[in-house]
Amino acid sequence: MTPGQTGGKGLALHYKVLIGFVLGTLAGLAIHSFIGDAPWVHTLITYGTQPFGKIFLNLLFMLVVPLMFSALVLGVAELGDIASLGRLGWRTLMYTAVVTCAAVGIGLLCANVFQPGTHLDPALIDKVVGSNLGKADQIIEQGKGLNFMDLIINIVPHNIVGAMGDDKQKLGIVFFALMFGVGLVMHPSAGTQAFKNTLQGVFDISMTLIGLFIRLAPYAVAAFMFNLTAQLGFDAIRALIWFVVTVVVALAIHGFVVLPLWVRFMGGMSPRVFFRGTQEAILTAFATASSTATLPVTLRVAEENLKLPRKVSRFVLTVGASANHHGTALFEGITVLFLAQASGMHLPITQQLLVLILCILGGIGTAGIPSGSLPVIAMICAIIGMDAQKIGIILGVNTFLDMCRTALNVTGDLATAVVVSKRSGEADLPDDAALEKVEESVAH
Repeated sequence: MTPGQTGGKGLALHYKVLIGFVLGTLAGLAIHSFIGDAPWVHTLITYGTQPFGKIFLNLLFMLVVPLMFSALVLGVAELGDIASLGRLGWRTLMYTAVVTCAAVGIGLLCANVFQPGTHLDPALIDKVVGSNLGKADQIIEQGKGLNFMDLIINIVPHNIVGAMGDDKQKLGIVFFALMFGVGLVMHPSAGTQAFKNTLQGVFDISMTLIGLFIRLAPYAVAAFMFNLTAQLGFDAIRALIWFVVTVVVALAIHGFVVLPLWVRFMGGMSPRVFFRGTQEAILTAFATASSTATLPVTLRVAEENLKLPRKVSRFVLTVGASANHHGTALFEGITVLFLAQASGMHLPITQQLLVLILCILGGIGTAGIPSGSLPVIAMICAIIGMDAQKIGIILGVNTFLDMCRTALNVTGDLATAVVVSKRSGEADLPDDAALEKVEESVAH
């Protein structure tokens, strides 16, 4: 029995996660509709469901660094030579850039078609911005600390221990791991082989612990959804329904049209096989709103369900958790145009192209944690000359949309791994004839 699966005839983990999602949502909506802001509800959330959810995330986050480092070093070492690493890296970068560009393009198109910012009442804008002014100012301050030159410089960390404790410097860990892997490849010896064996042990231990922790996922998902719906209900979404619809439609087009076509024609895999094999990772990403916290599940489903070669999947998915954020880049593009429309600003095509480029770069630099895109959006707003305090408008619905875009981020990572595996000639991927066998292995 592998981590994340159940023995005997029990339900598979992803079904349990889905059940937890539904029950938590229904319970939260019922509480919000019939009980409202009763003191005991706040007590339950403050001292019960909210701490439990944070502890679950912390259990995953504490293993991310050893897992990310060991998986990437081993993935590079298993490639066997620097030339293979270069080819794999360039393919990953190229495919990521192309599909992220498509995602942002879809987002900008939907924002121009739906015009979500023109449907807001100016009085509502002032009220919402005023109520969230403190949070907006904090986000703006974080955004002021961001610029793309610093992003490039910080890819090479001056203090790897400090980078391990900073969610904004995960790319530094990726670079450090890549250099370690290159060192293993360039200097084969008894000592480096022993170190490689040690890293394999670290990876195995991390995956074993994650297999234990992930059994809490259905309960954590129920807690996350209860917290969200019990406090907000549909009120926050109703006020910004056009914005929410625009984002969800754009995410759906990219996730259910672009990525399946990409997987089919570039990766040679049936979309049905792909989604059947990745649903556990997608649900986990939706629940945690963190591609970094989902990385352990993403790695496992890639190797066990999609049958991708581990030397490719470990490299692509580990890098992707830090730098391949299709959904985030798409959301950033829509949000910038939405805030411009709500502010009465008209962005010509030249400025929208600038937004597209900034969102592609911003998707790479966004931390893979909940709400990690908000400081990047504030920075882009400042670059195009817009009042960044308007970001307070979206804070009420950001949690729900963060969950949606993170699910697309992880789906995009897995789709990229499929395509890179196929185009690198490293994998004989399952096709329609193998569907039943894959489905059986996933279900049992």
